[in-house]
Amino acid sequence: MIKPIYICIILIFASCNSKNTFTKNSDMTAEKLLGNPEYQAICYGGYRTKTREVQPTLAQLKEDMIILEAMNIKFIRTYNVHYDEVKNLLKVISDLKKERPGFEMYMMLGAWIDCKNAFTEYQPIHDQESDRNAIEIEEAVRLANQYPDIVKVLAVGNEAMVKWATSYFVTPDIILKWVNYLQDLKKENKLPKDLWITSSDNFASWGGGDTIYHVKELIELYHAVDYVSIHTYPMHDTHYNPVFWGVNEDDNQLTEKQKIDAAMLRAKIYAVSQYKSVHKYMTSLGINKPIHIGETGWATHSNEHYGDEGSHAADEYKSAIFYKGIKDWSDSVGITCFYFEAFDEQWKDAANPKGSENHFGLINLKSEAKYALWDLVDDGKFENMTRDGKPITKTFQGNIQSLMHQVKAPPSLHELNTHK
Repeated sequence: MIKPIYICIILIFASCNSKNTFTKNSDMTAEKLLGNPEYQAICYGGYRTKTREVQPTLAQLKEDMIILEAMNIKFIRTYNVHYDEVKNLLKVISDLKKERPGFEMYMMLGAWIDCKNAFTEYQPIHDQESDRNAIEIEEAVRLANQYPDIVKVLAVGNEAMVKWATSYFVTPDIILKWVNYLQDLKKENKLPKDLWITSSDNFASWGGGDTIYHVKELIELYHAVDYVSIHTYPMHDTHYNPVFWGVNEDDNQLTEKQKIDAAMLRAKIYAVSQYKSVHKYMTSLGINKPIHIGETGWATHSNEHYGDEGSHAADEYKSAIFYKGIKDWSDSVGITCFYFEAFDEQWKDAANPKGSENHFGLINLKSEAKYALWDLVDDGKFENMTRDGKPITKTFQGNIQSLMHQVKAPPSLHELNTHK
C-alpha cells in the first residue's frame, strides 16, 4: 500500500506537470510563433470532393491533423468561416490536445472579405462591401474567443485588395475598417490582447509592386496591423511575368536537369525579391512591422499556362525544389511561411480536374505523398497513419525515373514572351 504522504507527493508532482503542459500551450502567442522555425506553418483545407457543400467529417479532420503533426507542422492557416469546417477543426484540435500529451496546433484564422455583388451576375462594386463581411468577422471573433489557446492570428481577407481579383476585390479602406474594429475589440478586452491581427494579400497589394497601390489607406493599414502577411507566387509568374524563368542563351550548354535546377534557384530568388520589395516600401514609410509569408506554393500538375503547352512549371520535381528552397530560406532568416498547401483540393477548379488550382497540395487525394515528402515516408513518419482509409505512400510508387520522365526544362525566354 502507498502511504498517504507519498500519494500527496505524487498528486502534487502530477499537478505541476499538468500545469507546466498547460502553461506551455496557453503562453504561446503569435509573437512567439511567427518567425520560430520550431513551429512550421502550412495552409490547410480538408475538402475531399468537388464541392465545399460536402464538409470533411470530424474523423477526417482528425486524421489530417495527425498527419500534419507527423510533418512537424504546428501552425495552420484557414480562409473563411462560411462553412462548418473551421469550427469543427477547432473542436478536433482542442480534443487532440486533451487526448495526446504534447500535441500542439495553432491557427491563423481567416475571415473572408469581398465587395458588393461579388461572385454574382451583377457588376462588382469594389468600394462597397458585401453584407456577408460583418457575419464573417463576428463568427471569427466568436471562434477566437472560444479557442484562445489555438487561434493566435486573425486575418482580415485573402487577396482581397489585389486588383486582378476582379470578381471580388475591395478597396483598402474596407480592410482597414475591419482591422481597426478588431483592434478596438482587443482594447476593450473583447478579444485576447495577444491575438495578432493582419490581412493576408499579394505582395503588390502591400505596396511592393505597382505604385497604384500606394494610397493613404494602405499606409494606415500598415500602422493598424500587428504584422504584414504577404503572398508571393513565382509559379504563376512563369507565365505572367517570366523574366526569371525562361532558359537564356548562356544556359544552353547545361543539361536538362541543370537548366531546371537553375530556373528553380531563380524562382526562389524572385520570391525573396518580392518579400524584400514589401519591406523596402514599408520602411520607406518609416514603419517597422514584422513581415511573414501568408502564402506561397507550387502546383504539381497543370493543363493550362503552367503545363506542357505553357511554361513547363508544374510538376512534382519543381514543386519539391521550391518547397525545400523557400523553407530553408525562411527558416534561416526567421520568417514564417504558410506554405500552400497541405493537401490537394479538387473543389477549387471542379470543372477542370487537371487545372493547377487542384494540385498545390503536398499530399494528393489518393493519400500519396508527393516528391517533396518522400523522405518523410522513408523515415517512417507516416507509419500506421491513414487518410480516408489509405496508408500514406509515395507518388509514382517511389520511382524517381518515372517521376522525372514527366519533368521538362523551361522554354526559352523568347518562346515564353512569344506565347504569353
